[in-house]
Amino acid sequence: MRKPWRALIIDDEKLARQRLKRLLGDYKNHFKIIGEAANGDEAFEMTEKLKPDIIFLDIQMPGKNVFSLLTELQHKPFVIFCTAYDSYALEAFNTYSVDYLLKPVENDRLQLTIQKIEKISNGNNDGLYENIKQLNFQTPSITTIAHKLGNKIIPVKLEEIVYFIASDKYVNFFNQNGETYITDQTLMLLSQKLQADFLRISKSLLINRNYVKEIHKYFKGKFVFIMNDKAQTKLISGGMYYSIIKDFFDL
Repeated sequence: MRKPWRALIIDDEKLARQRLKRLLGDYKNHFKIIGEAANGDEAFEMTEKLKPDIIFLDIQMPGKNVFSLLTELQHKPFVIFCTAYDSYALEAFNTYSVDYLLKPVENDRLQLTIQKIEKISNGNNDGLYENIKQLNFQTPSITTIAHKLGNKIIPVKLEEIVYFIASDKYVNFFNQNGETYITDQTLMLLSQKLQADFLRISKSLLINRNYVKEIHKYFKGKFVFIMNDKAQTKLISGGMYYSIIKDFFDL
């Protein structure tokens, strides 16, 4: 009987790791989870140390770029990309991996991945890594944020999010109608990943510049942001963010 594939789960979103780990747990004859990594640097170190047969790899994370990671690895596991990106990018990912799984990962789709791995696992992946070395591929911008609802993970379009606010162990985020969502990603990680239209204006606030209706000067180097949502939400920046805000909005 074939031994289970030794698998490493690599994703900066804790909920996504937990969901995938739970799904793979139903296939113990196929997979043995040997570890989890939450960023590119951890992924590199753990892959070299643990030498997994397969890595389930998120596309965009803090730390080392995933394509740089794959190029530099001495140990060459089979790669299954896990992504929340739009369909335009998926064929590109498929070219450079055994398979890709679209978040939130579903059981039926995972079964197809297992079938694909079984067909090729007796071969080698030299071709994959040679392709990656020649790849001039820019990681696409993130387009969704995962929201947990019970046992479901629902992708929320980034363009619909007005602002994020840190609260206890989680970060809440809101759309234009005031509907509330939740993520376990920290505000620091979000501010690193969402650099184009989003700006952190305090320790607990990250806003979408496309929904800023008005900006008013406040005291002690602070600003009041009036957001273009249903509630006309007022958000007050932190004083230490004064220069960053001025530069970002060209004030």
